[in-house]
Amino acid sequence: MTAKYDFSTFMDWLGDTCPQQAEFHQAVAEVAADIIPVINDTPEYQGCALLERLTEPDRTIAFRVAWERDDGSVQVNRGYRVQFNSAIGPYKGGLRFHETVNLSILKFLGFEQTLKNALTGLPMGGGKGGSDFDPSGCSADEIRRFCNTFMLELHHHIGAHTDIPAGDINVGPREIGWLFGAWRRITGRFEAALTGKGEAYGGSAMRVEATGYGLLHFLCHMLEAHAKSVDGQTIVISGADNVATHAAEKAVQMGARVITLSDSTGLMIDNDGLTQEKIDWVRRYKADRRGSLKACAKKFKAEWHEGKTPWGVECDVALPCATQNELHEDDAKALRDNGCIAVAEGANMPCTHGAIKVFNEAGILFGPGKAANAGGVSVSGLEISQNQRRRPSSREVVEQQLHELMRDIHDRCKAEGGTGNDHINYAKGANIAGFKKVADAMVAQGTG
Repeated sequence: MTAKYDFSTFMDWLGDTCPQQAEFHQAVAEVAADIIPVINDTPEYQGCALLERLTEPDRTIAFRVAWERDDGSVQVNRGYRVQFNSAIGPYKGGLRFHETVNLSILKFLGFEQTLKNALTGLPMGGGKGGSDFDPSGCSADEIRRFCNTFMLELHHHIGAHTDIPAGDINVGPREIGWLFGAWRRITGRFEAALTGKGEAYGGSAMRVEATGYGLLHFLCHMLEAHAKSVDGQTIVISGADNVATHAAEKAVQMGARVITLSDSTGLMIDNDGLTQEKIDWVRRYKADRRGSLKACAKKFKAEWHEGKTPWGVECDVALPCATQNELHEDDAKALRDNGCIAVAEGANMPCTHGAIKVFNEAGILFGPGKAANAGGVSVSGLEISQNQRRRPSSREVVEQQLHELMRDIHDRCKAEGGTGNDHINYAKGANIAGFKKVADAMVAQGTG
């Protein structure tokens, strides 16, 4: 590649070097379009192969996980850890257990995590990992045995000063407990090798709530920057798990009217608005049964729409909190036509490129995941600090720190994404602000 970049030439190169990785290509394309002009206009960045280095993980680890089912049969899955970039700190990013896990998805997540972690201002690099293991239908003993076997290999590659995983899809506090217990027994050490731990053994207060709460803090700052407020807004949310329910909880606390949750089976619309009691019921139901949200709709006498998503429902604000590429161009047009003024991503890359283009053209405020859902990793960073000083912080202190971190993330995006008018391009601002921090560290440390 030359000292100055051309977007099409670079993406062709990436496609040739990383074939059949559509999710990864999508994530890189959305960032590269914003940062290539910055590289080309900054003499210190030229000739350093920054884009090539930024899009090639430091290392990619794949391994076999053979574990025993309750009936004595053995199942084999594949485990991964993608250690993407450690220019500003140890690798940091979640572990995901889901049948869709593959290298393309983990590379997209690790790439995004690198920039997300840089935006927090905390000293954390980017990584991601997990397995194509599907825990649905498995007993608790089977999941525990899988975690133990998974850690037999993963422990070689992680540690408090090297790589510090956390949870992600299907890896919650229970699974983190089993993984940490296995790591401690294997290594004979007690240190911050994972975050998302229970408070009884070094975890941070607010970690479970952090991503959903942080999303609302970011939304609040986004609206305030445009002379608006969360109070009184009608909000639609996709998903019904941790991020979605805590985003709904914080939105209700801020005075918003939340009218939807969803899952893979369909959409619940509660026109009376969700209450804390209803949110708690959904959370307990999903934790105990992992069943369809339809039962919750029946319980609340709410509308149920089989196989539908929230994006056709009239609202002021939309919060996609389920999974990647769940909100498409036609969905974005429906939101636009129904008067939506803001969209903030609670999931990782839930909005397609076509959807984001619609938001920008319509003047709809858009908070990208690497900024808007950074609350989880921010509190993980605080957990690392607490573990190192061996002194926990109270819930009140952590929530205040979370609020301040999300305000700072917003302000960094605003500083780089201002367009000279009232509209702020937060996606562009997040990409540039995160990139500059990582790039400056890479340049300062030389080739490698």
